[in-house]
Formats: sequence, structure tokens, C-alpha cells
Amino acid sequence: MARRSNLIRREGGTYYARIYFPVDLKEHFGSEDKKVSLRTKDETVAKQRLYPELQKWEKVFEDIRSRREITADDKAVAVWQHYENTLEGYDRKQRAMPTPAQQDAELQNLYRRIDMGEINSASFAGMVNAYTDYELMLRARTDDANLRTRKLQALKTALASSDIRLIEPAVADFIARNKLIVEVGSDEHRELCFLMVRAEIEGLKRTLERDAGDFTGTPADPIVTPAKRPAPVIAAPGETIMELFESYASENPKSIKTDTLNQARRDISTFVQYVGVTFPASSIDKKAVREWKALLVKYPVKATETTAFKGMDIVQTIKHNETVGKPVLSPRTVNRYLSGLGSFCNWLEAHGYIDSNPVDGMSLPKDKRKKVFPFTSEQMTALFHSPLFVGCQSDEAPRFWSKPGNVKIRDHRYWVPLIMLYSGARPAEIAQLLLSDVRQQGEHWIMDITETEGDDEDIEDFKSVKTAGSKRMIPVHPELVKLGFLDHHASIQKAGHTRLFPTAERNSRGQMIADYSREFGRYLTRIGLKAGKGISLYSFRHGAFDALRRAGYMDDEFNFVFGHVSGNSVTRGYGVLKHGVLEKRVELVNSISYEELNLSHLY
Repeated sequence: MARRSNLIRREGGTYYARIYFPVDLKEHFGSEDKKVSLRTKDETVAKQRLYPELQKWEKVFEDIRSRREITADDKAVAVWQHYENTLEGYDRKQRAMPTPAQQDAELQNLYRRIDMGEINSASFAGMVNAYTDYELMLRARTDDANLRTRKLQALKTALASSDIRLIEPAVADFIARNKLIVEVGSDEHRELCFLMVRAEIEGLKRTLERDAGDFTGTPADPIVTPAKRPAPVIAAPGETIMELFESYASENPKSIKTDTLNQARRDISTFVQYVGVTFPASSIDKKAVREWKALLVKYPVKATETTAFKGMDIVQTIKHNETVGKPVLSPRTVNRYLSGLGSFCNWLEAHGYIDSNPVDGMSLPKDKRKKVFPFTSEQMTALFHSPLFVGCQSDEAPRFWSKPGNVKIRDHRYWVPLIMLYSGARPAEIAQLLLSDVRQQGEHWIMDITETEGDDEDIEDFKSVKTAGSKRMIPVHPELVKLGFLDHHASIQKAGHTRLFPTAERNSRGQMIADYSREFGRYLTRIGLKAGKGISLYSFRHGAFDALRRAGYMDDEFNFVFGHVSGNSVTRGYGVLKHGVLEKRVELVNSISYEELNLSHLY
């Protein structure tokens, strides 16, 4: 089948985005696709505008899917809410009315202005204006009552003549807030309008009674009754979401890393904040997940660590953030939340708690644009001539790294970028190396990327890898030898350490040198190499990939060196030899080169 293109060019040269409607929504739109002008004849500009347009429509599709048909319960809720809103609006306005004390103060102010000669009979217009504020205060309650009386009569007339114009704004608001499918002009829409008119009529009647001091009135219209609230769903003992999550985490059928499980536990706790701690895991459905996702896209970054949101649940946090204005989760992070819940729901489905996984198909569209780029030769030259590598003011705090000085940093902060440059290894894989992982094998020095057994992340020699395929052996590049890597190894061994980089630390979540990775990005900004996104510590890994491509190798030929599993999964299950013998690995790693980069000043 031919690939469908979303970018088309029409006569005249203008580019359009072709929006293909999902199969389940074709009936809603009445066609298979729609063409939207990108307002440009430049192909490059058109491609830049295409993705945001496609994203916008994905949100439209998601919004339509999230709507539902109106029910009798919805109508009952609409009636009662509108009745209560009418009374609450009245009460709120009455509280804002001028008090006798305020009226007396305004009268005394009027007398003072007369005594001071500010108001006199010489200016009729001035006298009228001076008395206006006082008269308005005296008449405020009467005028408001008259307006409500006129509104009541207008609604009665509208109800008798089937005129719904007065109530349509309130109806539209209710439909939008509750994501209902109600077509304007349909029988359902008109019925809802009439019901809410009757609710407001009853509400206005109560307000006029309250003007006379009578607060005992109740609705006479039989349709205006308190909406029945559904009884809270309470889980059986041991079957709340978090109770079963602990069973899932204990069993850990997919051997998920401890840190990833902890992250999922934190993420899913926001779902529990929304549905309630007594909500049964067996009641997790598409509606609950859909509504949670709608909240996540408005949820502030690091909300639980922000003082402004202390003690608030997810709904309260989002509401407060309308005032605070903190940045919200990216689509990628929202998908991480959904993925954690989805993995848990797979386990629930396998154990018979739910019939299907409600998270399936819920992910937000992925941003296909490349997020991390390799360093250019100019950027690398500037970086390796910067204070962190040639001499900084102090090694005590990151703010000193970018300032020139005589302090030469030669721990993991110096070596991790260089090793990444000539190996493509991940920063955490390098930082956790033991001395014994760097050794001579035959004629070659190698780095053994592996992990330790057990679950204790506090032991000094604990190591972990991203996936099983990440365990691998990487030859030490000749350039690292020139830079003094083996001398560093010897000096650390002489000092009696067991780890190659003894000062490299894990953060509170057990992630190796995560803090340094973050600070490295800030360092790039401080020295003027970075503005916004695009380059980071991982740019070295991306650069190593490109170096092997420049050397003429195909991705499948070198993926295993970088810890990426490739090839047929059945084939990988045969035999016992490691993928890629040492000589082949040496050939590949030694092919990593950067023609315009000269690091001789660091030898």
C-alpha cells in the first residue's frame, strides 16, 4: 500500500496539510480527510508548520473521542446545578450590596462636600452627578430585584413560546464542561434548554422570596430536585489500586528496574488522587484514564516538589497553577505517566482484575523531531578548550566550572565526556565502572559494561544497565590512551579504590551521575554553546554513532557496540558466543574519529 502523504501542494504552489480522519470518526466529519492551508509556498516552511497542524488535529480527535452521549442523569444534574447556580449568584450579589453603614458614610461625604462648597446650586449638572452615587447605593437592591423580576417574566414568556435564546449560553457551557455530544438544534438540545429554563425560573422565584426575608421556599416544579449522587465505589480489602500495585511491584513480571517501578508508583499516585484511594483497581476504565490524561496535560512540572502546591491533590494543583503559571508536563512526560499505568494494567488484565487494558491507544502523539544532536567540530573544539577541561576557578560548585583558573578537574566530570566521545557509552555506564571492569585482554584494553547481582542499590559497587542488551565489552580507543585514561586507572588503583570514578554519585532515585548530566547541560549554556534544546551530554553518544556511519558502517554492523540489540530475535537465542568478537569490536571502536578535532592540548 502506498504511503499516504500529509503534505500536498496545490495549483498556485501553496502547500496544504492533508488531515486524514480516523476510521472511527469519519462518520462524525462526513468525509475521509480535510485539507488545511499552511499559508506558504516554501517547502521548508511548510514542513515546519505541518507537524504543529497535525498535532492540533490529534487533540481535536482526542477531544471528540472523550465526549459522550447525554443521559437522563446528566439532564437532572444540569437542572439542579443551574437552579443552585442561580441562588448562589443571588447570594453572592447580595453580599456585595452596600450596607446601611456604607450608605450613611456616602451621605456624610455628600454633606461634607456641600459644606466645603464643592457642590452648590450654581452648577445643576454638578449637583446631579454628586447625588448619583448615593442614589445608586440606595436603589441598588430595588434595581436588582426589578431586573430579576423582569428576567423571570422574560423566561416564562420564552418557555411558553419555545424561545431558547436566553438560556443557550448556559446550556452551551454545561455541554462543554461535561464533554457531552449534543447537537445544537436537536431535540436533545432543545429539551435541555427547556429544562434549564424551568430551573432558572424556580431559582428566580426563590430569590424574590429571599428579598422579603423568606428563606424557606423550595422548588414547586417537580423536575427541579437534587440530582442523585452516585454512591462512592469502594474496593474490597486488598484490591485498591495501590494495594495491587505493590503486589505487581513485588512480582515484577517484566523485571523492571527498581527506579522505574518507583517512578511508576509516584506517577500512578496522581491517578489515585483523582479517582480516590478506595477506588477498586477493577473499576479502572477508559473514562477514568481519559479524564486523568486530560488533567496531566495541565499538570505542572515537579508539582510535588514545589512549595506552592504543597498539600494539594492533582485537581487542586492544576486549579492553583492557573494563578501561579508554572510550566506543565511535556507530551513525552505525560506518555511516561500513561506507560506506567499501562504496564500495571497489563498485569491487572493478566490476573483477571480487568477485561482489557484501558490505557491502550491513549498515548499522545510523539514529536518526531530530533531532540538531541551531535556536537559539531567547532562546538567540540570550543568545549574541550573551556575551563572544565583546561583549568577552572574551583571544582567545588558547578558555577565555578565555567570560570577560567588553575584548578584542573580530572575525575568523572572530565573523563565521562571523553570516554563517551570515543566509545558511545552512556554516562551512567561509564561512571559506575569498577577498576576490574577496565582490564587488558590479550593485546587490547577493554571496558566491561555489566551489572552486579542483587537489589541493594546502596552498596559501593552496585551497577546496573539499561537493558539486558546493554551488557557489552568495549575496547579502549587509542585516543583515550593518549589522553591518559590508563594512567588515571593506575593512579586510582594505587590509591586503593575499587571504583574507577569514586566521586561519581547516585541521586536520591538511584540514578548514577544524574545531577552531573543536568549540570553539564547548564555548563554548555554558561560557556555559550547552547541556547535552548539540541545538545547535551548525550550529544557525544550521538556523535559516536555518526562517526561509525562516516566510516562506512551500517547501523546493524555496530549497534551491539552501543548496547542496542538488533537482528532477528530467534537468531540471538542460538549459540553461546558474544555478538561481535573482540577483534571486530576493536576495528569498530578504532574507526570512531573526528577529522577536525585536535585534543593534543589535553595529552
